[in-house]
Amino acid sequence: MASVTDLITLENFKAKMPRWKADLPNHLYAVVDMGSNGIRFSISDLSPPQARLLRCVYRERAGISLFDALNSSPSSGPLKFPPEIITQVSHTLARFKSIADAYGVLPEHISVFATEAMRKAENAASMLDAIRSFSGLGVHVLVPEVETLFGAMGARSGFADVKGLFLDLGGGSVQMTYMDSAVDGYEVTAAQSGESMPFGAARLIKLLDSGEAAAATAKSDLLAGMRSAFAKLQQKFPSLKTSESSGNDGIDVYLCGGGFRGYGNMLMHNDPIQPYPIPGIGAYTVTGSFFRQTKKMLNVNKEHGEKIFGMSKRRRQQFPAIATVVQSFTDVVPNVRTVTFCSGGNREGALLLKLPKEVMDTQPLTLLHQPGDKSSDIVIQSVIDTILSSVPTEFDPSKISTIFTLGLGPLFIGKIWGRSGEASDANSAYELHQAITRDPSVPGFTHLARAVLGLTLCARWGSTLGPIDKHLYNSLRGLAFEDSPEANFWADYFGAVASVIATVCPAEPKRPYALEEVIKFTAKLTDGKKRPRIELTISLSADAAKGLDVEDLASTFQSVGKYKKDATTVDRKVEVAVVLR
Repeated sequence: MASVTDLITLENFKAKMPRWKADLPNHLYAVVDMGSNGIRFSISDLSPPQARLLRCVYRERAGISLFDALNSSPSSGPLKFPPEIITQVSHTLARFKSIADAYGVLPEHISVFATEAMRKAENAASMLDAIRSFSGLGVHVLVPEVETLFGAMGARSGFADVKGLFLDLGGGSVQMTYMDSAVDGYEVTAAQSGESMPFGAARLIKLLDSGEAAAATAKSDLLAGMRSAFAKLQQKFPSLKTSESSGNDGIDVYLCGGGFRGYGNMLMHNDPIQPYPIPGIGAYTVTGSFFRQTKKMLNVNKEHGEKIFGMSKRRRQQFPAIATVVQSFTDVVPNVRTVTFCSGGNREGALLLKLPKEVMDTQPLTLLHQPGDKSSDIVIQSVIDTILSSVPTEFDPSKISTIFTLGLGPLFIGKIWGRSGEASDANSAYELHQAITRDPSVPGFTHLARAVLGLTLCARWGSTLGPIDKHLYNSLRGLAFEDSPEANFWADYFGAVASVIATVCPAEPKRPYALEEVIKFTAKLTDGKKRPRIELTISLSADAAKGLDVEDLASTFQSVGKYKKDATTVDRKVEVAVVLR
């Protein structure tokens, strides 16, 4: 077994893991996660001011199952890694070390950690010695509490703020804890309160395939473990017990680990919105009722002979075990409001924990506009203020998903004047696709945020699309509508306002509030004969109006809110008046 000096505990993990400092000359960090189902390696750039984005510059996965290797031992004997696996793993880590060296990662910025399989192996010390001999790397073995900490923080790394249950399903174990990022010291509290159960996907599928008696015992023990873990968390966190009570909204759940991501990919394959417009599983969110459909998902896995996007052959073989974990969880926690699948795991959690609190708490989407964009923050804010002045004072859009409430304002402003040399129809399609594919691993970039950004930028260019792009457009509208019936209207509306601004002021403003000198908006909400309407007044300076067709400006809004056959928007009319001042 691993020696005490190899272990990372809650007491020593800060001392054993290399820390981040803004003034360091090198901000590249390499992490190796020796999990039960595979060994993952990544190099990330934590350079300021974008350290919070945890930008990955290289990643690789070695398909070495330490769980399978460990369980290839005779059932009556101790659990040991075969010699050939020790050689294969040590050679693999030597390769990873050479890649890190080629990228310029400092030796002290390389972290290697192992989890369940290494904790259980009788000859773990032999594995650790071989790795050190071939690669020069030391391996830290995480105790269960730290594995829970890293996994939960890895899931948390993908969001600006979190509050809910966190579960991590690996090959050898499943962890459960509760996290509220608004509470000081939440990460350590979550680790101390978490529970680890020895029912990872690889281990559980082996038990389920061992006969009816073994399968029944495994399911019973898993259910009991889930019930005990949840009861302890309810006792520790009163807000969790309140959320779970009937009559309340329910609990938000965050899932990470390969097993749960496999279940998420199966849900995405069966999502009501088809084709589902965003390929990445990270930040994919479903309702609790859809999440509970384990029988349907099992049937699809069994009968669907073709490839399912995001699911390997091994993952589909383990799917009955994954569904069993999901079923046990939902039996214990029936009042689930939403479930969000997280791309981050132990590696991202380890990276996030290197950062000081003020950097860790940075809103990640605000960093996407830096560096490289020419507009200063004050100029950006002045443009945002001009656009928001087009919202009727009687209306409060703060609780509706828009580019501004989702934290996308600076990013949107930076793109209003971009690509002005291209045709509008080309830009409409480009921005739609760009929103769903750009920065695939950036924290906080939820599927909803991508949909709203793409739709609003598409509207800025007139939403002129060819037939093939129209499919993507409609799918994104369906996704936005699921969150808020108002979301699509405001995407169209703010896109039209931005289009008018760019027409009146074709060059991006360089001075704060320069826009106010040429264009102003006022709006009020009124009751129409058949539907509510926004009466929007666009006030232009005489100089800005020269050479412009005023009627063309007004026509920019002609399709906003007019969707007789479209069930994904509110029916609201926009009446526009253009005046000179």
